[in-house]
Amino acid sequence: MIREIKEATDFLYKRGIEAPEVGVILGTGLGNLFVKEIKKPLIINYNSIPHFPISTVEYHKGQLIYGEVKGKKVLAMQGRFHYYEGYSLQQVTLPVRVMKLLGVQHLLISNAAGNLNPDWKKGQLMLIDDHINLLPDNPLRGENYEIFGPRFPDMSEPYALSLNKKLKQIAKAKKIKLNEGVYTAVMGPNLETRAEYRFLRRIGSDAVGMSTVPEVIVANHMGLPCCAVSVLTDDCDPDNLKPVNLKEIVKVAGKAEPKLTELYVTLINAI
Repeated sequence: MIREIKEATDFLYKRGIEAPEVGVILGTGLGNLFVKEIKKPLIINYNSIPHFPISTVEYHKGQLIYGEVKGKKVLAMQGRFHYYEGYSLQQVTLPVRVMKLLGVQHLLISNAAGNLNPDWKKGQLMLIDDHINLLPDNPLRGENYEIFGPRFPDMSEPYALSLNKKLKQIAKAKKIKLNEGVYTAVMGPNLETRAEYRFLRRIGSDAVGMSTVPEVIVANHMGLPCCAVSVLTDDCDPDNLKPVNLKEIVKVAGKAEPKLTELYVTLINAI
């Protein structure tokens, strides 16, 4: 794993990616507007980067974009990887380790998620305060490499309080509704049953999705401060459950994208 991470890092450094300050992971149906904010973009397709997985999900473009946002060097993933695609969680999180080795100091994550909170509605944003990991594996399973982090990393503050505080201040100043809650990661790729939605709500979940948590675990393992915002793309009310499809999810995410982009661009300017 160390060799693969080093080879991917060296490849990107030689392609001109030097000392990025902020890493960004753009989720399903998100990223088009944010990418437009990146000045002097250098675009590298995932399939040209040694040991990078290939994004197989529709609406995940599969390219790394390096440039400037508000005067800061940014490295953005337009499209991420998921466990349900058949990749190991070590493969899913390899880009996070590469970002850290390249110099990234803060990691901003976004995702599309199902809304479990009856007080909220689809189309709103949720700042992730904490998470529950229901994935059947862990990216840190196996031999630990001390050059990356400790065998048993602390997770008392998985999402940096300093970044979350700034995001809440930005949202208030710009009058953007930003809920705050608990995100639960499940394996997928199927959506959940009514009974599963009831279970998730009872264990304290406000939103459910199929990503983000492995990336956050690895970021914490490496001492990389991170934050994450979910776009709530469908209401998961088990008593009034309606069928959803990917096109609907992407459509809702697209409508919320301007607000999420504004939050993250302003945050990048502030850190």
